[in-house]
Amino acid sequence: MSNKRDNLKRVIVDFKKLTPEILALLVEKYPDGYDEDHIISFRNANNEIVEAVEVTTHDTKYLVKVSTKLAVTMENYEEEDYDDYDSDDPEAVQDPELLSDDDASEDED
Repeated sequence: MSNKRDNLKRVIVDFKKLTPEILALLVEKYPDGYDEDHIISFRNANNEIVEAVEVTTHDTKYLVKVSTKLAVTMENYEEEDYDDYDSDDPEAVQDPELLSDDDASEDED
């Protein structure tokens, strides 16, 4: 008997393509952050080693590339920060290194 989870679409997600929906799933699955036990290593199409953490929706398994930016963004996650964005908008999740304290409070875009 085949497991339905085996038939999921698999998507590798870089921080630049991270959406509010995927970020929320990550924070829900790893509320205290991820550690080395959660990280999956694999080789991509260019034979480079990629490290990622996994989250799953009803039809897709996301492998989100591990990075300092991801860890900081998860640590500072506030759901209401994304209320004005579509759940699948990759522009919504901002690079934590690009926002200074002044920019974060004044930014209205």
